[in-house]
Amino acid sequence: MTTLVNRLDKRITILRLPSPEDQDDSGQVIEGWISVGTFWAAIEPLRGNDRFAAQSVNPEVTTRIRIRYRDGIDRTMIARHKGREFEIMYTINPTFGNKELQLMSKERQ
Repeated sequence: MTTLVNRLDKRITILRLPSPEDQDDSGQVIEGWISVGTFWAAIEPLRGNDRFAAQSVNPEVTTRIRIRYRDGIDRTMIARHKGREFEIMYTINPTFGNKELQLMSKERQ
């Protein structure tokens, strides 16, 4: 059986939009995406039953990104991997065990 750790073979960066409190050294509000952090992840295109189940919640979901559990990641953020961007549509904390976080996403063009 493959464990989650063995599948986390890609580096992704999670980014968020700035808030009014996010300012640069001169006091100006930062524009553009701000890095939340870089994490090991598994990126899985959905197919078959997984895609059908995900699309019953949100028809745009095409990809599941698995990372170790991290509090504070939500649907206002994006994940970036080698120039590809994934909009986080919703998150799943399987069994509420705080071990894994699944980012149900759609790839941005």
